[in-house]
Amino acid sequence: MHRKSWPVRIALAVIFVLAMTIPAFAAGEEVATSGFYATFWALVPPIIAIGLALITKEVYSSLFIGIAVGAVLAADGAPAAAMDHLVNDGLLAAIQGTAGIFLFLVILGAVVALMNRAGGSAAFGRWAKTHVKGRVGAQLCTFVLGVLIFIDDYFNCLTVGSVMLPVTDNHRISRAKLAYLIDATAAPVCMIAPVSSWAAAVSQYAEGTGYSGIQLFIRAIPFNFYSLLTFVFILGMIFIGADYGPMRRHERNAIEKGDLFSTDERVDAMEVSHNPKGKVMDLVLPVVVLVIFAISGLLYIGGFFGVDLWGGTDCAGDFVAAFANTDATVGLPWGSLIALIIIVVYLMCRRLISFKEAMDCIPQGFIAMVPAISILTLATSLKNISNDLLGSAVFVEGLMQSDAAKSLQNFLPAVIFIVACLLAFATGTSWGTFGILIPIVTNMFTADNPLLYVGMSACLAGAVCGDHCSPISDTTIMSSAGARCVHVIHVSTQLPYAITVAAISFLCYIVAGFIPNAFVCLPIGAVLTIGWLLFMKSRQTKAA
Repeated sequence: MHRKSWPVRIALAVIFVLAMTIPAFAAGEEVATSGFYATFWALVPPIIAIGLALITKEVYSSLFIGIAVGAVLAADGAPAAAMDHLVNDGLLAAIQGTAGIFLFLVILGAVVALMNRAGGSAAFGRWAKTHVKGRVGAQLCTFVLGVLIFIDDYFNCLTVGSVMLPVTDNHRISRAKLAYLIDATAAPVCMIAPVSSWAAAVSQYAEGTGYSGIQLFIRAIPFNFYSLLTFVFILGMIFIGADYGPMRRHERNAIEKGDLFSTDERVDAMEVSHNPKGKVMDLVLPVVVLVIFAISGLLYIGGFFGVDLWGGTDCAGDFVAAFANTDATVGLPWGSLIALIIIVVYLMCRRLISFKEAMDCIPQGFIAMVPAISILTLATSLKNISNDLLGSAVFVEGLMQSDAAKSLQNFLPAVIFIVACLLAFATGTSWGTFGILIPIVTNMFTADNPLLYVGMSACLAGAVCGDHCSPISDTTIMSSAGARCVHVIHVSTQLPYAITVAAISFLCYIVAGFIPNAFVCLPIGAVLTIGWLLFMKSRQTKAA
């Protein structure tokens, strides 16, 4: 289908939605509760958003059209009321409810810009180039750095690539392998880190399940098979040396010929303005400060230090209870803002940047985070209208409590994983995917059902998997840029690896549907992962 036809189709969809308002406008009547409340029509807005996203591979307009349809249904077709729902109950409510996450994202972008400008990233690259020995060491260093930078995937991609590029080049590691290592740690580590922008966003969508959003996120971590098994796969691949698919040719060319690209097309190194006086500590210290104060902010808001902001819960000195009682949308920006001030003062005292340069990094951070902020606003708006105004949660809960649905509940985690994979792959966004699916998933299971954690993790794991595979994903694109790798090559070389882990994760979710115990399912997945790598290595040995 021609791309030029999509604006016409979207325009027709909008006209159709507006046409639905004519009869109600003529009647001139409004009711307090929509006639579509807690009916199948409550699911139509997210279905439209998902359908359009799959067809157009564009998430912004898809989410907006879903919101518009939801607003019309919530207003029973009355134009003025529909616009009020769209603006006030949808977009403005979403901005007000997630303003803390917006601030956290902007601060993250500013910290990345500060570290690059001060020369900390470049200094670490110079240090690693002389201290890291061998191909295994270089790959392990890249993996460890990717895991340590767990605050945000943008933060990860913007840092790991520029830091490790000279190290991996020196040890003849192909640009395709570097891009995979960056991409395979960026989103997966953020999805299993309680202190991250992803945790803040997920916890926002997961409220209303009987647990705080952050508590549900933490309990779902052991079942996030795709993220965890991706790490097992990377370590096994590094130590076993079992590259296969297109990646094998790239690695052989890098080792035997010194050809890091395996193609005539090249990506020139990007010139980054930085201070040559920067040291490794100028990268390590800002990251450590940011992590410490982000965690401290969550604990403070949760009452760990004896300040009970919410009332009714005594969490003084109780780490777990404080995390369960905290609000990530308040705690993360609370702590990260203090960290930003400390980082700016530190870099200025080191005379690495001026005050003006530090202030210039703030709008740079905002610009880098605009895509994430836009997706979060639209996805939250869709959730507000579908759940609060149309009662989609009430309708889904009724369906899932039926005898027929209960008989299939054991297979739902595997189904949720596949649906999330396909949606994230088509749209190129994890946030848009779990923003649409989480409100539905959390109403499929009761709060005391252990499958709630499995289903939640299946949604998050599928979103990461699809995003990891998608050629239009921001993280995939930034990983290519960070590794200075041709984007098409990065996508084609990492796809067999991602599909392997996805297939094993799917089997684990089938097992978890019947045995919701991570201590049983994870070892099964790890054994299958290592077994597959050993099998591929033996095939390569025989072929040689």
